[in-house]
Amino acid sequence: MTIKALLFDLDGTLIDSMPHHESAWVDFHERRDLPFEADAFFKATAGRDNHEILGALLPGLERHEYDALAHEKEAVYRGIAAQRLELIPGFEPLRAAARAAGLKLAICTASTPENMKLAFGRFGLDGQVDTVTSPADGLRGKPNPDIFLEAARRLAIDPADCIVFEDAPLGIEAARRAGMLAVALTTSLPAEAFAAYDNLLEIAPDLSPIDLQALAAKAAQKKKETPDA
Repeated sequence: MTIKALLFDLDGTLIDSMPHHESAWVDFHERRDLPFEADAFFKATAGRDNHEILGALLPGLERHEYDALAHEKEAVYRGIAAQRLELIPGFEPLRAAARAAGLKLAICTASTPENMKLAFGRFGLDGQVDTVTSPADGLRGKPNPDIFLEAARRLAIDPADCIVFEDAPLGIEAARRAGMLAVALTTSLPAEAFAAYDNLLEIAPDLSPIDLQALAAKAAQKKKETPDA
C-alpha cells in the first residue's frame, strides 16, 4: 500500500463541532457589536489557533487580553458542545481498515487542550490514534504545515506517505505545504471551496464513503502524475 499514515483534523472532520464553534463566535461578535458572516469567517479562520484569529479581529491587544478573550469564546463553545457534540460518521470503519492494513494514525488539530479533553473524554478518540499534535505543542496553526509535519516526524513516516483528512481550506493548504495529499470533507463547506487545491485525492460528505484501497490507488496514481506531490 502506498499510504502509511492517516492524519485527521478534529473539528469538523472527526466531531461535528463547527456549528457549535460558529454559535460561540456569533455570541462573541454580538457582545461587541461586530459584523459576522459565517462562511467568510470560517474560510479565513478554520485551522488557526485563537490567538491568530483574535489578533486579526482585534489587533493591538496584550497577550493576557487575548488569553481572556479566547477563554471567553471557548467557554461558550464547551457549554454548547457538552450537550450536543457528536461524531462525524465513518471514522470507526476507516480506523479499523487502516489498522488492519498496518497504517499509523494521528489527530492534527488547532483545538485547545480543554476542547480536546471534552471531545476525547466523550468519544475516546485519543486512545484510537498513535499521536495528537496541536498548538499546545508549540506549533503554529494551519495553513502552516507544522502540525502535520510534527505528526509525521513522531510516526517516523515520510510526509509524502501520509494522507490528511480535513474540512477546511486552510487545512488542505497546510497539507499541501507539508507535501501531503488530502481528502476534503464537505461537513462545513461545499465542494467548490476546495477547487483550487491540487493535492486533493477526493471530496466526500463525511468519512463513511472512504474506501482505503481505492484511496491508496488514487494516491499512487497522483504520485505518478506529480512526482513531487
